[in-house]
Amino acid sequence: MNPEPFLQLDRVIHEKGRLGIMSMLAASPDLSFTELRDVLAMTDGNLTTHIRTLQQAGYLSVTKSFQNNRPLTTCSLTPAGRKAFGNYINLLEQIIRQTKPE
Repeated sequence: MNPEPFLQLDRVIHEKGRLGIMSMLAASPDLSFTELRDVLAMTDGNLTTHIRTLQQAGYLSVTKSFQNNRPLTTCSLTPAGRKAFGNYINLLEQIIRQTKPE
């Protein structure tokens, strides 16, 4: 088995919480902080930390606005984030193909 694909996995995305965030945002143009928190069953602080990490990597954009006079934070993947997630998924598929019994 070739270990190279494992070494190429993006460590920013690979963490369970961040992988969940990236997966949800890959399927939706944007999601609110509350939607992400509730679906992923994270605390506010945990989600904030993961969002910050993804934002610093350039994978996520955060928009703050108001809806019905209440603050609304929404997240979406950047083009770089979408590309990085696609590369991550392709590597996982490669790993699965090479380890799958025939």
